[in-house]
Parts: sequence; C-alpha cells; structure tokens
Amino acid sequence: MGARAAQALREQVPAASLRAAHDWLTQPGHHVLTLADPAYPPRLSNIPDPPPVLYVCGNCALLSRPALAIVGSRSPTPRGLRDARAFAQALSESGLCIVSGLALGIDAAAHRGGLDGGASSIAVVGTGLDRIYPSRNAELARDLGERGALVSEFPLGTPPLRANFPRRNRIISGLSLGCLVVEAALHSGSLITAKEAAEQGREVFAVPGSIHAALSKGCHWLIKQGAKLAENAQDVLEELGVGSGPPVPKGPRAADAPDAAGARLLTALGDDTLTVDALCERVGLTAEVASAMLLTLELDGYVARLAGGFYQSLR
Repeated sequence: MGARAAQALREQVPAASLRAAHDWLTQPGHHVLTLADPAYPPRLSNIPDPPPVLYVCGNCALLSRPALAIVGSRSPTPRGLRDARAFAQALSESGLCIVSGLALGIDAAAHRGGLDGGASSIAVVGTGLDRIYPSRNAELARDLGERGALVSEFPLGTPPLRANFPRRNRIISGLSLGCLVVEAALHSGSLITAKEAAEQGREVFAVPGSIHAALSKGCHWLIKQGAKLAENAQDVLEELGVGSGPPVPKGPRAADAPDAAGARLLTALGDDTLTVDALCERVGLTAEVASAMLLTLELDGYVARLAGGFYQSLR
C-alpha cells in the first residue's frame, strides 16, 4: 500500500473515537459489517472495489435482497418527483428494494416510494451515520432507520465532504440489480451512478422526457448510449426478470372517476395526442398543475404517456 495508508495504519485510533463507535453499536439496529461477515451483501462484494467496512442502521437483511437504484436531479420538476415516487412504489410492491442516496429531489422521492411499497428502501450516504445530510431529510432518515436501512462506508463523525458523494455512488449501484435515472442534466452526478452501474455489469434504465427540457438531456444521452428506455415499472421488471409487475389497468373503475378538474382535462385532450404545453394552452393551466393532474390520470388508467412527452386518452 502507499505510504499515506501505511502511516494511517500505524497511528493509534483516539480513545474517544473508539468509545463513540462502541456506544453507537450498542444502540438497537446499529451494525458494522466487514467483507468477512456472512451478512455482507453478496452483490456488493463482487464489485471491483467493495468497501471493507459498512456501517448500517436498520434492517441488514435488506442489503442482500433484490434491489434497484433510482437516482436523479436534486432540483427536479414536480412531474419528476411524482414519477420517481410512482416508479419506486410500483417496483417496491413488486419485490424490489429501492436504493438511493438520501439527496434532495429524486432520491428522497424514490426512498418515500420504496417505503410506501412492500420491499422498503436503502439510503447510501456520504457521511458518518451519526450525521444526517442534508438536514432537511432528517425525518426521512428516521423513517429509513426504522423501516428500511441507512448505509455508509465512512467512519462515524465523517462530515459531508464533497469527494465522498461520488465515491458512495458505486455502493448504490453495487447493491442493486440495475439503476433507473429519472430527470438528470447532462453533467448530473446521477450519470456517475449510471456509469458505475454499467461498469459493474448492471442494467441501466432512463425515463425519457421532453426534447426541450434540460433535465431530460442526461436521460436521453443514456438512452443513446444503450440504456433501456423505461416508460413504466413493467419495462424495468421485464428486463430484470423480477416479479410479475403491477397489474395493467383494464380501464378506470367507477370508484376511480376523476374529479371535475380531471374530467375537464380529459375533455380537452379528447382523441388528440398532445404535449403538456399544448394541453395547457387549451385549458389555461400551468404546466406544473397539468403535469400533476396528468400523472394522477395516468396512474388511474385514464391516459397514457407516450414517447416525446405526449399524452393520449385511454377512454
């Protein structure tokens, strides 16, 4: 090993750090796994540079279950947030644990969707597990610790250093069977995770969007490089050969009847195939409001989203 690493090994660990680690481990649900531990996740152990130590808060068993990484922009559109949560919940209900990085935006939405489903969610963080970053996700982190898992390769007390976050991406992809990217700019950190996934032999998926949207550029670039286009959870499940996927809607039930605003949007859509912008011109809504309404209508089986950001009525 290099001189710096050798010198670090020669130095004694401060007693205060040892006491803090010991006290942390005595708390329920706190674990430390090494490469020699039978509970160390097998998929992660097979990547080129697996972390020698994992700190885990929560359910260790989740780390070895079938999983999918979902990542994306920290500043997504409302539609992106809804897509991430809807994909995550559907995939979790089909047996895939959702892995992400606890960042704001798409990561947080994916974690919540994973927790909403039956297979739960894992957050891989770039700090010590005694620190929550970003602080705005503190409540989400508590939920993950109680109903999912938080994972870090960094010792307790490690602050949110910028270099740590790209490094943890290999763990996000390494725990997973594949990686789904939802809204990402061309230079997004999410593309690093997708690159790690491809190099580890994992499947890479991307959700398409408008050709005019900056947050679709990264996803479209991935698709050009060979990533699988994912319009719904079934696309992911079929490619991975996992689960049967959520049932395909056979048409709205009476109990699912849209509210007045949704019915108005469906009437405006008619038999045409329209983008959100074109539909907004017809009904006088903002794109944010129309996108949210369209997602609800899509989940209820009233409309289908087509390639290029177009929508079509299923009625």
